[in-house]
Amino acid sequence: MHSPEIEQASDPLAAHASPTLKLQLHAALSYLGILVLVPFLTGRNEPFVQFHARQGIIIWIWEVLAVYALIVPGIGKLIFQFSSVLCFVLSVYGLGSVILGRYSPIPGISRIVRYL
Repeated sequence: MHSPEIEQASDPLAAHASPTLKLQLHAALSYLGILVLVPFLTGRNEPFVQFHARQGIIIWIWEVLAVYALIVPGIGKLIFQFSSVLCFVLSVYGLGSVILGRYSPIPGISRIVRYL
């Protein structure tokens, strides 16, 4: 058995203090479509905001690209609908993470974020 203290100490994201309400509101914009640009461009000095803005920008880019799937005859509408639902679910997950004040990597998205 390992204790939560040891697990938390080994997690570099767990070392940060709880974010203020202002930072949480700023980070929450990351998961509201084009509003991701606000924290992405203005929250450079806040690790909590930047963490969520980077995840949010990937989701937003995916949403924009999903619109172009509608050009594809037949399967395009299905791809768009699937992408829309998935982006919504990922955004809700991210917002939940912001509300709880956590640095929770979104599965799949966090791998892409490493390149930003």
